[in-house]
Amino acid sequence: MAAPSQALGYVPKYAAGFTHFDYVNPSAPKGGRLMLSAQGGFDTLNPFSLKGDKADGVEALTLDTLGVNSEDEPYSCYGLLADDMQLAADKLSMRFHLNPLARFANGRPVQAADVVASFNTLTRDAAATPQYRLYWADVKQAVALDANTVRFDFKRRNSELHMILCQLPVFSRQWIPAGKTLADMVLVPPVGSGPYVLSQYQLGKNIRFSRNPHYWAANLPVRRGMFNFDEVGYRYYQDETARLEAFKAGEFDVSAENMAKQWARGYLGAKFDDGRIVKKALPHQRSAGMQGFVFNLRRQQFADKRLRQAISLAFDFEWANRNLFYGQYRRSNSFFTNSELAASGLPGPDELKLLQPLREKLDPAVFGPPVEPPFTDGRYGIRRNLREARQLLFEAGWRYEGGKLVDHRGRPLRIEFLTYSKVYDRVASGWQQNLAKLGITLTVRVVDPAIYQRRLNDFDYDMTVVVYAASNSPGNEQLDFHSCQAAQTPGSQNWAGLCDPAVEALLPQFQHFTSRQQLLAASHALDRVLRAGYYLVPNWNLPYHRMAWWNRFGQPARLPLYYSPTTWAIETWWEKK
Repeated sequence: MAAPSQALGYVPKYAAGFTHFDYVNPSAPKGGRLMLSAQGGFDTLNPFSLKGDKADGVEALTLDTLGVNSEDEPYSCYGLLADDMQLAADKLSMRFHLNPLARFANGRPVQAADVVASFNTLTRDAAATPQYRLYWADVKQAVALDANTVRFDFKRRNSELHMILCQLPVFSRQWIPAGKTLADMVLVPPVGSGPYVLSQYQLGKNIRFSRNPHYWAANLPVRRGMFNFDEVGYRYYQDETARLEAFKAGEFDVSAENMAKQWARGYLGAKFDDGRIVKKALPHQRSAGMQGFVFNLRRQQFADKRLRQAISLAFDFEWANRNLFYGQYRRSNSFFTNSELAASGLPGPDELKLLQPLREKLDPAVFGPPVEPPFTDGRYGIRRNLREARQLLFEAGWRYEGGKLVDHRGRPLRIEFLTYSKVYDRVASGWQQNLAKLGITLTVRVVDPAIYQRRLNDFDYDMTVVVYAASNSPGNEQLDFHSCQAAQTPGSQNWAGLCDPAVEALLPQFQHFTSRQQLLAASHALDRVLRAGYYLVPNWNLPYHRMAWWNRFGQPARLPLYYSPTTWAIETWWEKK
């Protein structure tokens, strides 16, 4: 039986009757083991609570969702737990019928009451991370119509709400006992219906999952040829050097490398030369979103855009790319980098229709070519940028006193950059020197990953590095990134603390559109406004994944278009006999 499908603004690629996704091998053998690496440690098996350092794999491997996204389409949903889904004619409700074969790992059937309990827990439990509450904010209620049918009623029409409900992770309503909350389920993993069950763990060190031999969905079109390993595990490492050496020693099987220096100089030796370890750069078409050093606007010192622009001018990406990154990276220039969603050229008619009513609230730069990150050339280096930065600081009311930049009350400008990785010590070194020439003191504070996450949740930082992840069909997550409500919600992804009336006016466009063209116009308009605000110092991106693996795995002949490297390995690889 083919899964039902929905697509946002286009006809789904896979028609009724499809047997498997094109990027899997439907005949892949089952068996073997896949070990992966993880950073830092973990102290909770609960993937949904705001507090705690969460274990990798629990949600992705043990919990099924109502539907799954195809990785070779911009945004389609094919039924998993749901064997039928219908959007109401008035677009004010969405109905899912559950597959009667669906079973939790304990053998109990997955029912509508479990879906309702999962939704209510994630959106109403005060201990839950707020991203769910913001993501599904336009859902008024979830109602169990019968044992296998659930209906979600909407507060208002929302163009993608029926699609993002497909992503709802469903756990047994019996997981959380009466009188308890998510906060009480620290070391009690959720009871799910996914392809794996948690089999072993040592807090902070490792965690392993065993394939459920009775997995109810193994032969569905959306699961055929997938999740082939009998065991999937994660080993935790405190720093990147230890992780790389452990990989080369065979402690884990697949490495998705994030550090340019490691990729250029660490993945070498006899095991690579003789083919025991494979090293490849694999192309993808994922939107790179935006990674950057974000300013926390909750700190009064960052209120003036001219200061933020001056600090951005002092970061010499070209120097870092030559001297630290081996020329591997491209500068990120958009909140939708590497996609058609990024703004370019002058605003078109569809964009102006959104921007013109906001003209009084917007920087005039929004109506010109989109703001690009500063650039340095080999001849003049950073000097021109620092001169421009110095002028901006003077215009903003800063002055020099005793070799330091001070405000009108004589207070020097000191900035703490918070991170959990020592790699940013190297990246920040040149930036610190350039900022010192402007009289600004930048210090780098490296903390344990658990402490870092806690401070991130509490917005307790001056600057830090974040990733605004972008799908190829942006929607409600933009509210979590940029809305005033999210700025005031601990644990949200509005890391900048942005609460801007023009941005607030644009965000509903990501909830109410009827065509791909309208979504593109909204993305271009928002991108222009955010880039003109200098809310972060843009980092860098790659149009490919850097991967290495021990040469004992089979892989499908075709790569998906929009994939993450480790997810691709978990879902579609198999161990060769």
